[in-house]
Amino acid sequence: MTAKLPPPVVLENDVVRLEPLALHHVPDLFAAGGADDEVWRWMSVATPRSEEELGKVALGLIHDDKHVPFAVVHKESGRAVGWTTYGDVPGFEASVEIGWTWYGRAVWRTAVNTSCKLLLIDHAFELGYNRVLLKTDNLNLRSQNAIQRIGGFHEGTLRRHRKRPDGTWRDTVCFGILEEEWPEHRARLNRT
Repeated sequence: MTAKLPPPVVLENDVVRLEPLALHHVPDLFAAGGADDEVWRWMSVATPRSEEELGKVALGLIHDDKHVPFAVVHKESGRAVGWTTYGDVPGFEASVEIGWTWYGRAVWRTAVNTSCKLLLIDHAFELGYNRVLLKTDNLNLRSQNAIQRIGGFHEGTLRRHRKRPDGTWRDTVCFGILEEEWPEHRARLNRT
């Protein structure tokens, strides 16, 4: 593996298609979760109040050399329902982060998140990464439970890691999945 981040590709299964995030996804994305404070509650940016604001956030990710963003297209509807990214992990060789993920409420507690993680984690290990990192706000228990359910091992908490949009300090909970651990978790997730 020579590149720090994987190149943008299309990944798909029966539930979702992950395609490189583009501005043409913004109307669907805004309809799915724009202006929804609960959807954006744990993100590092304030809730976008218009398609234009969401487009600016998306454009920032698209042009950021530390992330590879994907639109999450729900195959049943054909519409983008959220986004997720691969991210750079400075200081860790052969590691990639999956994060900056959000989904509209209509797909919460559905197969969408698990389907996305199966695609992204499989792809990361196929490319030669040996570790996947997943992080979340220490107050975001829903996300922590979802990460543990897919096999994330709690590696620790970064105290006062970054400020939230409201100015309070966020502690960041870190989880990891190693290449040799993934086949067992993948098999379990595919059975459920």
